[in-house]
Amino acid sequence: MQKLADIKQNFPEWYLNVIEASELAENSPTPGCIVIRPYGYAIWENIQKVLDKQIKETGTQNAYFPLLIPESFIKREAKHVEGFSPELAVVTYAGGKKLEEPLVVRPTSETMIYHMFSKWIKSWRDLPLKINQWANVMRWEMRTRPFLRTREFLWQEGHTAHDSLKEAEDFAIKMQQLYKKFLEEYMAIPTIDGEKSESERFAGADHTYTFEGMMQDGKALQMGTSHVLAQSFSKAFEIFYQDKDGNIKTPHCTSWGITTRTIGAMIMVHGDQNGLIIPPKIAPIAVVIIPIFKNDEDKIKVFGIAEKLYKSLKDKNISVELDENETKTPGAKFYHWEVRGVPLRIEIGPKDVEKNQVVIVNRVEQDRDKKKEFISFEAADFKIEEMLVKIHAQMLDRARTNMQSMHHEGNKLEEFGPKLEKENGFYQTGWCGKEECEAALKTYKATIRCLLKEKTQPNCFKCNDSSKTDIIVAKAY
Repeated sequence: MQKLADIKQNFPEWYLNVIEASELAENSPTPGCIVIRPYGYAIWENIQKVLDKQIKETGTQNAYFPLLIPESFIKREAKHVEGFSPELAVVTYAGGKKLEEPLVVRPTSETMIYHMFSKWIKSWRDLPLKINQWANVMRWEMRTRPFLRTREFLWQEGHTAHDSLKEAEDFAIKMQQLYKKFLEEYMAIPTIDGEKSESERFAGADHTYTFEGMMQDGKALQMGTSHVLAQSFSKAFEIFYQDKDGNIKTPHCTSWGITTRTIGAMIMVHGDQNGLIIPPKIAPIAVVIIPIFKNDEDKIKVFGIAEKLYKSLKDKNISVELDENETKTPGAKFYHWEVRGVPLRIEIGPKDVEKNQVVIVNRVEQDRDKKKEFISFEAADFKIEEMLVKIHAQMLDRARTNMQSMHHEGNKLEEFGPKLEKENGFYQTGWCGKEECEAALKTYKATIRCLLKEKTQPNCFKCNDSSKTDIIVAKAY
């Protein structure tokens, strides 16, 4: 059994220990890239399954575009190439010879997709056009960490074209809120939503909307983004269409996405000293049944009850695993499923069969008080459904409490900066909007995570000018 680093004393090491012990992923021979193992990929598949359905409900259709993009495409939007140049991986040789034009390994697909949009959009009847793809991308990160920042990662990227700027803005905000709701309702992760400052925007966007999560160590994590690209890419790629009045126009575009970073967030928001805790709705295994016996006679009795419960839960579409491994002790089995974060454990031994009961262990409560519940076999499947709903609520409530405990009011940087440097957390303060004031945050290794709609602070955190809006400041992953 692997001993995990102390979650409070060495959070970064604990994070890596959990990924290894729970068999989510491993480093690969390719520098900066990971192998996502079956258990980790199963979590991504469950995220993908839910989000794919929700995205399609917005009228968006899935498609797929090439991994390799002509270098000239990347250069057609000035801000885009400037923003991505340091992160690009470029293919210059293929088929045994030098290519006439280098090909960029997809860092994001705006350029390729809007090239295709120029072929598909000719009339107002073709709008809005909403396309999504599930894909991998590559960005040449220098400091990598599994799931949070790797050179290759998985995501979905949505791209839309609209007749008006307002329609594009409304849709970008709609997707931001869709993601935020998904994170709360399926991953039990609360977030703060707002808009990025100009320096933190996506390269080529007019507006970038974000939703920021708070990890247990007090650092922020950008959970995903939604961008209003307006006409920057549609003009660069010469997308023209005829409106209802016969005028030639250029559409307003959006792009939006969420990545395997959500798995890293899940680990850091919910994990404890025993390992992972996975929200029931996205858990590859929501319930594990562990039969406990010493002889063949007990085994027959225990497995008879265990298999009936297994079938009953399967019939209710609950993801359940019956642990039939006979080479491990019960303690070893408990550790195996605890570190993997299975939300609910069911224990059934010979005495439980005699009493017509099963033992339920809630993974969220386990670390705190080793709480067990004894329930009748007849009531088990109903009680288990009820418990899974309860566990999600407990996880969300605990994450919200943690985020609220680290949400502070800040006035002047010289006051809250030293505190932020030592204690981390969200610091809500005012900002005049000037870049030189924003740059002062670097002294404390912090950035503006998002601009809020509210205005509670009268003045800027750095200068004495009036604040234009409240902002959230934090250190971030």
